[in-house]
Amino acid sequence: MLGDLVKNRVDSKKPRVEGLTFIIDKFQSLDKESFELLSPFIDTVKIYGALPLLVPEMVLKKRIKFYHDFDVHVSTGSTIAEFAILENSITPLAKKAAEVGFDTLELGENNVDLLPEDKKKVVDVITSQDLDLLWKVGKKDPRHQLSIEETLTKIDQAVALGSKKVVLEANEGLGVGIYDEKGSIKWNFVGALTARYPPNTFVFEAPFESQQSALIAEFGQRVNLAEIRSDAITSIESQRRGFLSKSVFGVSYLRKDPEGGPAAKFMYYIIKTKYPIDQSELANISHLPRRTVQAAIEELKRQGLIIERNSLDDARKKMYHPMQSDWL
Repeated sequence: MLGDLVKNRVDSKKPRVEGLTFIIDKFQSLDKESFELLSPFIDTVKIYGALPLLVPEMVLKKRIKFYHDFDVHVSTGSTIAEFAILENSITPLAKKAAEVGFDTLELGENNVDLLPEDKKKVVDVITSQDLDLLWKVGKKDPRHQLSIEETLTKIDQAVALGSKKVVLEANEGLGVGIYDEKGSIKWNFVGALTARYPPNTFVFEAPFESQQSALIAEFGQRVNLAEIRSDAITSIESQRRGFLSKSVFGVSYLRKDPEGGPAAKFMYYIIKTKYPIDQSELANISHLPRRTVQAAIEELKRQGLIIERNSLDDARKKMYHPMQSDWL
């Protein structure tokens, strides 16, 4: 009904490569008729925690087949892969996961820290079973969080090892990863990640509706979202298609102003209004010492608010632009 009024998806047919929606299965009851209606909007179901190790194999196979019948992929969570690594049992896990029908194994380092060479061995084991892999980056404990630099290092390793996407850990959405203790998005953190990688590199875990709405508003329908409850699927799909939901109202999704001292804020204002601009021009306009200008530029780059490009006229010269949502 009124189909002409609805904006089409960029990736309307599965398997999609962007605009992905990952939901969680905690072995809640399934209604075949309802799921049939929702399945076109769902790309992957992640079976929660250690559940795959706790239920009978025939029950697990039946569950996975149910999703496959609706063209929905099925993934493990990172918990069981970490457990298998600690128990030196990743090979048996990968073989059994492929046997029962999983499409993807999710890997993380919440409780372990692997050297790059150890990660390569784990990846080789998983891919040898024709399984896809997804690396999850981040720590669940709000008291032990990765810095932006540490997060980027982990992401670099995951991408180098062939992870098609990188999942950003959110746990319960409070004080973890890109979220502060109130569940609001730390846009300087997000900006630093998307300054190095396109947004479609990431699968943003977003347990709260306000987080989902903010990320869709910032990045558009092609943003990848995970940790989605079944009752939020239609709301997310509606927002991807251009409809507002109740969670949109009152939520601020715009990037925050630069953090730090007045020099960084002044540099950001000049770059936003005068870009593209080089360091010499910034120093001339601001009348600040070159060392202060350089420090401000590095701080803005770290926050993901500006990007550095070579000049088209002189390859030795660096030009600065404000970070914009070119990906929309």
